[in-house]
Amino acid sequence: MYAVIATGGKQYKVAEGDIIRVEKLGAEDGAKVVFENVIAISNDNDVLVGDKVANSRVEATVLKTAKAKKVTVYKYKPKKGHHKKNGHRQPFTEVKIEAINA
Repeated sequence: MYAVIATGGKQYKVAEGDIIRVEKLGAEDGAKVVFENVIAISNDNDVLVGDKVANSRVEATVLKTAKAKKVTVYKYKPKKGHHKKNGHRQPFTEVKIEAINA
């Protein structure tokens, strides 16, 4: 059984026991979170979408909140002597999927 959930402007295909990284949620480590924006659920070779998954939920536990590896951004204008080096570390929340309630 798997579900497709939407959070942080992205969609994720999850199953029970999966560990995924989503955009930062703002929850404490060890807290329970519920994803109510379920797009689709598959069970026994049948895919449910639309009104059939309106009351579905995916429950998860927050494992940690951290920052990803640094991405280097380098801007350069040829023949002008202009260059700018910058870095970015995107925050994320790592969650473990506990249950899919259809």
